[in-house]
Amino acid sequence: MELLQAFKFELQPTTHQRGMMQCFAGACRFVFNKALNIQQERNANGASKLSYPDLCKLLTSWRSSGKLPWLRAAPAQPLQQSLMDLERAYDNFFAKRAAYPRFKRKGKHDSFRYPQPVQIKLDQLGNRLFLPKLGWLRYRNSRKVLGTLRSVTVSQHAGRWYVSIQTTRETEVPTLEGRRIGIDLGIIRFATMSDGRYLEPLNSFRRHESTLRKAAQSLSRKQKYSNNWKKARARIRRIHQGIGNARRDYLHKATTEICNNHAIICIEDLQVRQMSKSARGNVECPGKHVRAKSSFNKSILDQGWNEFRRQLTYKVAWRGGRLIVVPPYFTSQTCPCCGHVSTKNRPQQARFACQSCGYKNHADIVAAINILRRGEEILISEGRDNAQFACEVSNATRLPAAGTHRRASG
Repeated sequence: MELLQAFKFELQPTTHQRGMMQCFAGACRFVFNKALNIQQERNANGASKLSYPDLCKLLTSWRSSGKLPWLRAAPAQPLQQSLMDLERAYDNFFAKRAAYPRFKRKGKHDSFRYPQPVQIKLDQLGNRLFLPKLGWLRYRNSRKVLGTLRSVTVSQHAGRWYVSIQTTRETEVPTLEGRRIGIDLGIIRFATMSDGRYLEPLNSFRRHESTLRKAAQSLSRKQKYSNNWKKARARIRRIHQGIGNARRDYLHKATTEICNNHAIICIEDLQVRQMSKSARGNVECPGKHVRAKSSFNKSILDQGWNEFRRQLTYKVAWRGGRLIVVPPYFTSQTCPCCGHVSTKNRPQQARFACQSCGYKNHADIVAAINILRRGEEILISEGRDNAQFACEVSNATRLPAAGTHRRASG
C-alpha cells in the first residue's frame, strides 16, 4: 500500500533567512486575500467564479507588473499553492465540509508550501534542507526521513519556524493478529481499558492555567500594539504552544503503545462539540450552573479526545489493524453480565452495581467492556466471525475484578 507520512522538524534559520520567510509567508497571504476579494466581487456582481488556471494567469500579471514588485522576490510555486488552497476552500464550502473562505490575518497560521521535491543533505554541521530562494537551512534532526519527497511546508508558530516534509512510500500491508480492546474516555481517567488498565489524564491546560491567566492580565494592562504589548502577546503564544506540545506528546506515546499491542480497538463516537457546549443561555432563558459547566467544558477540551481518535485511526491502520467507533449510549449503565440497563446501576460516578444480578466494578471499566462488545457485534454483523475470533472474543471480554493503574511512558 502507499503510505503518506509527514516528518516535522524545527528550523534553525539565520536572521536573513528568517526575514525572507516572513516575506514569503506575507506574499502568500496577500495573494490568497487578493484572489478571495476578486471572487467575492465577482459573486456580488453576478459573475461566475474564476477557476484556478484563470487565477494563475492573474498571478503572472501581478508579478510582471511594476505595481507589486515585491511579489517577484517570493518563489512562484508557493504563491500558486496559496491559490490552490483557496480553490480547495471553495470546494469544501460547496461540499458543505467547511465554512465560507475567510481572509487570512498576519501572524496567524503563517506558512508557505513547496510542491516539488527538495534536497536533503547531511554534512558535518548537521542536517540541512535546501529550499528555492532560501538556500540551505539547518533544522533539528530527530529521525530519518523515509520515502520519496512530495511537498515541503514551512510554518511559523509562536515565533519559531518549522518544516513539515511529506513523503510517500510503498509498504506491505501487515497482517496484525492480536488482542481486541475497548477504550472508555473520561476526565478523571483519561482512557480506561476493557482489561482493567487505565491512563491518568495529563491536564496540560490545567497545569498552566494560572500562568496563562497572569500573562493575559499582564497583556490587558499594556497599550495595544506597543512593543511591551507585543512581548506580552508573544509570551501567551509560547505558553499555548507548550500546552499543545505536551498534550500531543502524551497522546502520541499513548496511542503508539495501544496500537502496537492491539489489532482491534473500539472507542465511543463522542460528540465533543455538543458535550462542551456553553450553558450560558440567553436573556430570556438564562442557563443554570454556568460556572460549573464552564469548568467542566475546559476539562473536556483539555483531554484532546478528537486528536486521540485521529491518531488511533491512522496508527492502527498502518499496523494492519482497525478502529471501530460505536454508539456511546448507556455504556456505563448496562450490566456486562446480565444486560440490565438502568440509571440506578450507577449509584456513584465511579461505582457500578447492577440492580438485577449484583455485579460490581468500576463504572469506567464496565463502559469499556460494553464498548468492546458493541465493536465485536459490528464485526460479527460484517461476517468476520470464526472459531478463532470467538475464542479471542471470549478471552477479551472476560470481566476483570479491578482496574490496574498504568500511565503512558513519558
